[in-house]
Amino acid sequence: MGVPVHGRAQERGLGHRPDAVELGVLRLGTYNYGGTLTPGESGKYRHSFTPPASWAGRQVFLVFEGAMTDTTVLLNGRSAGPRHQGAFYRFRYDVTSPLLPGRTNLLEVTVDKDSSETTVNQAERQGDYWNFGGIFRPVYLQAFPTARVDRIAVRAEADGTFAADVHLAGNVGSGRVSVRIRTADGTNVGGSVSTAVASGATRVTVSTKVPGPKQWTTETPNLHQAEVVLTDSSGAQVHGLTERFGFRTVEVRAGDGVYVNGVRVLLKGVNRHTLHPTLGRASSPRLAREDIELMKSMNVNAVRTSHYPPDTYFLDLCDELGLYVLDELGGWQHSYSTAAGSPLVQAMVTRDVNHPSILFWDNGNEGGWNTALDSLFGSWDPQKRAVLHPWSSFGGIDTNHGPTYSQVQSKLAGSTVYMPTEFLHGLYDGGAGAGLDDYWQLMATAPRSAGGFIWSLIDESIRRDDGGGAIDTHGNRGPDGIVGPFREKEGSYYAIKDIWSPIQLTSRSYYENTFPAGFDGTVRLTNRYAFTNTSTARFGWQLITYATPGGTGHTVTARGTCASPSIAPGATGVLTLGLPGNWADSDAVRLTVTDASGVEIVTWVWTVKKAADHVRRIVVPVPGAPSVTATRTDDTVTMTAGTTTVSIARATGRLSRVTRNGTLVSLADGPAPAAGSHGVRPGKRLPEAVHPGAAGRLGERRRAVPRWGPLVPRRHPRDREQVPPGRLRGTRGPAEHGVGDVHPHPVLPLRELTDALDRPPARP
Repeated sequence: MGVPVHGRAQERGLGHRPDAVELGVLRLGTYNYGGTLTPGESGKYRHSFTPPASWAGRQVFLVFEGAMTDTTVLLNGRSAGPRHQGAFYRFRYDVTSPLLPGRTNLLEVTVDKDSSETTVNQAERQGDYWNFGGIFRPVYLQAFPTARVDRIAVRAEADGTFAADVHLAGNVGSGRVSVRIRTADGTNVGGSVSTAVASGATRVTVSTKVPGPKQWTTETPNLHQAEVVLTDSSGAQVHGLTERFGFRTVEVRAGDGVYVNGVRVLLKGVNRHTLHPTLGRASSPRLAREDIELMKSMNVNAVRTSHYPPDTYFLDLCDELGLYVLDELGGWQHSYSTAAGSPLVQAMVTRDVNHPSILFWDNGNEGGWNTALDSLFGSWDPQKRAVLHPWSSFGGIDTNHGPTYSQVQSKLAGSTVYMPTEFLHGLYDGGAGAGLDDYWQLMATAPRSAGGFIWSLIDESIRRDDGGGAIDTHGNRGPDGIVGPFREKEGSYYAIKDIWSPIQLTSRSYYENTFPAGFDGTVRLTNRYAFTNTSTARFGWQLITYATPGGTGHTVTARGTCASPSIAPGATGVLTLGLPGNWADSDAVRLTVTDASGVEIVTWVWTVKKAADHVRRIVVPVPGAPSVTATRTDDTVTMTAGTTTVSIARATGRLSRVTRNGTLVSLADGPAPAAGSHGVRPGKRLPEAVHPGAAGRLGERRRAVPRWGPLVPRRHPRDREQVPPGRLRGTRGPAEHGVGDVHPHPVLPLRELTDALDRPPARP
């Protein structure tokens, strides 16, 4: 039974659920970034509900998936249990005693934004990111029989070895626990196996081996189901559950690399905060799917959940769609105390342990680890995943942050596996796609490289309801991501998609510098997949003619498909295009590679006609027109046609002087990018501006937005640059982007409780 909850108390809501009364919120209205917090703010929630009368005699739990930060719960005026501390972790209360089945119940929740536990504030609320307050993840009730399967923890290896630690609770009598394994579509992959249960037992282990199972990887996300049933001494079913898992083995081989199912893998990763400009930290399965599909569409295969464990449905979808995960305990440069952190490690690992997508546990970030907690991860995880300390060398992997190019060279020449969990900071678009190609040529081929994680996925900004709907990045503190805050694709997206494509041109320089000279209609390819043959991909070509001046776009004059070559992972091979004999009459050849489902992997466009060819076609001499001459000095190149002269500075490429009929024309010192601030009304489309910091293989265009507050330098010494006044951040106005059917965590505006209950918030 679900209870409607809020996502972010500072913002307007997502709309009214007609089948539920909204919870009220009081005095949770201050926007906070980093450690600049407003003390003493609390939110008060009230909700009436009626559980089924049939729940009488069952054990009932009230479950919170997340609340920021200290949570106190009353049910029908009685305390549900001790105050919970820690924002990003599941917690629950046994409410069997105060619950009234079949009758109206009153739930009252108080959430304090700041914790009374100092180390919780230091670990969670003094990080370099936006801080919110309130209930932001689902709240629901669970009803169990008197004896139950409480949870399971699975270890399923690539060779089919399977073991499940089955945790029992309640009034458990003698009986048996049985497990049946099925594929995701329900097909049995072995008979049922069982083990005896003694009266009062709290844990049993059930083991078996499945011959030749379909393995889970990010390229082949094959999932299985474990159906677990508890029966009594007569064989009658008492309780059961079904859990998804995957057969896969993860190893860190010292001085070698990261291996999945015995195959060395490179993690092409990004860091992701759970954040949306209008939702704060609240999310939904739809938004989680959109982020995962966005990452996979640019050939990312891994994500770090910076800097806290994500929603459960995000991990469910990483399992389903195929994405490797670094699951992170909170702790941004400051750690939880052992007393505060121990139950949070338990909550995180027991919730997430069965996700095959999770390769590693992260114990905090950049010094925010309490080493006394390291051993606790393995005590709750039968898979014994490695624990990392992002920023340092631990767990067999050096995760050094913010490395320069020369530092990457040095690290890769060392004896330790190297995988920076933050690199190429996208701040001002000086990183991410703009510099990735140079870095990746090192990281993709070094013998001890395990890949790396770009910082970061999105522009981390929020829509300020107290600022006319403007998008706020808190000066230059909020990360400038690969994509915009509403997930707009920018230049870095396309650069990363190209560089991280698992199917690459073996000789890229030929197509950049020499093509079409010597072209024989074949393309040599390198397969950088770890598990997938290129025979599963689809290849299609197009011949293109560009419009002449005054026209628009281009015309596809011919198209076709190619037989997919069989190239094993890590090998090279040849693709035969089968172009028509007149292909060289076209302006360009476009080759697109898609996966078996039709999703684009990469597209290349190679120009057949060069600049001189286009000049001959479109620049038609006018009879009697003066010829153009050019002279050169150490400083300038001057072109003259009749009475017009144009001088260009050789050092800058800018116009230095223009004259006509001997008269100076006021046109000089350009062209140059221009940028600035622009006031915007809510819903008004923002003007485009060329971003002066864009550089690299693909230029980038950004949209200007108002900037809030004074220029604030980033905390990290590695980020030495600040945003000068003319440089732009952000994206288009929020009115152009509907959020739609977000998970029902409505977020109320700041108004009195009675008003909130009487009038549901309007959709933004």
